[in-house]
Amino acid sequence: MKKKLPIGISTLKEIINGDYVYVDKTYYVHELVNTGKYYFLSRPRRFGKSLFVDTLKEAFEGNKELFKGLYIYDRWDWDRRYPVIQINFAEGVVKNLNDLNDKIQEILDRNQNRLKIKCHHKSISGCFSELIEKAKEKYGQNAVILIDEYDKPILDNITDIEIAKEMREGLKNLYSVIKGQDANIKFVFMTGVSKFSKASIFSGLNNLRDITIDETYSSICGYTEEDLTNYFSEYLKDKDREQIRQWYNGYSWTGSERVYNPFSIINYLQTGVFKNYWFESGTPTFLIELLKEKKYYIPTMENLEAGESLIGSFDVDFIEPENLLFQAGYLTISEVKQGVAEIRYKLSYPNREVEKSLTENILNRYSYNRSLISELRIRLEDALLQCNIDAIKNIMHSHFASIPADWYRKNDIDNYEGYYASVFYSYFASLGLDVRCEDTTNYGKIDMAVVMKHAVFIFEFKVIKGKEEVRALSQIKERGYAEKYRDLELPVYLVGIEFDKEKRNIIGFEWEKWGGGGRG
Repeated sequence: MKKKLPIGISTLKEIINGDYVYVDKTYYVHELVNTGKYYFLSRPRRFGKSLFVDTLKEAFEGNKELFKGLYIYDRWDWDRRYPVIQINFAEGVVKNLNDLNDKIQEILDRNQNRLKIKCHHKSISGCFSELIEKAKEKYGQNAVILIDEYDKPILDNITDIEIAKEMREGLKNLYSVIKGQDANIKFVFMTGVSKFSKASIFSGLNNLRDITIDETYSSICGYTEEDLTNYFSEYLKDKDREQIRQWYNGYSWTGSERVYNPFSIINYLQTGVFKNYWFESGTPTFLIELLKEKKYYIPTMENLEAGESLIGSFDVDFIEPENLLFQAGYLTISEVKQGVAEIRYKLSYPNREVEKSLTENILNRYSYNRSLISELRIRLEDALLQCNIDAIKNIMHSHFASIPADWYRKNDIDNYEGYYASVFYSYFASLGLDVRCEDTTNYGKIDMAVVMKHAVFIFEFKVIKGKEEVRALSQIKERGYAEKYRDLELPVYLVGIEFDKEKRNIIGFEWEKWGGGGRG
């Protein structure tokens, strides 16, 4: 009888005792404890962080029976049990500093009750310090501190900078206690989605080791290809592994090893339906508003280069889109290069699920009529499947013609240089197609190929103003973009589109089938 799939379960005890599939991550528990003391890990939501934190808890509390048959079983001293202090901000939403302080006090009270300790200090920092000291005194072992969703109070208020700053200061007051209690602490593990700067929130914790992009821990959360084969073989019978990889694999923090999003792949194995599972569990409203505010050129997400600072830590009053896109899991590291003075990272979408979902969401929020968008996307897919190039012109013309002039003014589109090309690109990417951008440095145009099983479509979408003379189709031919697709032995369609910024619609549309056989 095959084991059950652990959808939404984040406690080791329930997984083991309930006969669910458990992908053994206890090697990392052993490695962390034997090589250091203070750790920080950032991973996207729904990625198995909470389950790993709970696994740490069960190991330190000496619950040996749960680990039978796992890597750590005969490598751990089960006779030594440690008092574990758990801090988890996953539950509820706090909206001001008083709410946060009340929440922290509830968490500290819960730990006192569980450890059968009574603290007398009234302040949060005093109570936390006392809890650590009394835990060591009562149990004869240094305390273990496990912090999950450390950043959630900030992220829940990230659209209100002043409230977010209050949350940051309130959390700093709590976390700053850890440094002064070093002599009473055995181990600290802190995890969340984002990575705020040490100076802003981890005051004094200079020895906190960030393992987010450490190669040793690249698959501490998520499932490798080998994990999928070893643990889920019974669910993979008659499944198209390559299509599964394209949809749900691809997350990487090293540029080499890639992992599956556990939430998405488990849901797919349960239903057998390729769809968006992870994205549907949380809509990135703030991220998309930030992209609009920064007038971000969306096609750059196909192939983005960033330095260490852009994928590193940030603060509530200084957030760049690349920071958020990477840390929240919408972009991942596809390649790592050593530059002259710093490491450079190449970022891209991890998989089809993320690309399709994010660009569809962007397209909806960048447009006036969402119901029309849904209809036009269906028509666009049909046009591509039928190689009906003229229909593509009508679809794009319908989209831009439906937007009232007042909407452009309210959204300051005239000052958003990459807006039109971003919308054009998002239409195709939101269909989950193989979209390849040739050049994402010029915001006024996009050179893009769409590769399908039956044909290749090469577009140049050029934004012009007034009487500017541009022949987009001629430029595609001059640059020889079609040559690289010759080996696919598929029909190749070259499509040149000119878009007038003043008229806000298509004024030129030419196409031809490469090698002859058609012209528009």
